[in-house]
Amino acid sequence: MELVLDLASWALLLLGSAFAVIGGVGMLRLPDFYTRMHGASLTDTLGAGLILIGLMLQAGFSLVTVKLVLILAFIFFTSPTSAHALAKAALGSGLKPLLYKAPAAKD
Repeated sequence: MELVLDLASWALLLLGSAFAVIGGVGMLRLPDFYTRMHGASLTDTLGAGLILIGLMLQAGFSLVTVKLVLILAFIFFTSPTSAHALAKAALGSGLKPLLYKAPAAKD
């Protein structure tokens, strides 16, 4: 049983780390502020959540797990709220979203 928990924990840790790296790459590759913020906030929340769940499996049922659950709840509430506030502030200050023009279809 311990082997299964270790494998599940490591899988979640690796998957969460992959989402964090993908979010970093998205920050470099996406074209404007709004798409960068959207990509970063999604991958940040999901990556941190998966990493924290993987750490909870490693910790077992203890006070450490309770602290990790509180951190996870804090991240789930603050990350989307801060992304929304940042987007609203940028829009209010006059930063316009980049209008994407799809490439013309080849016939």
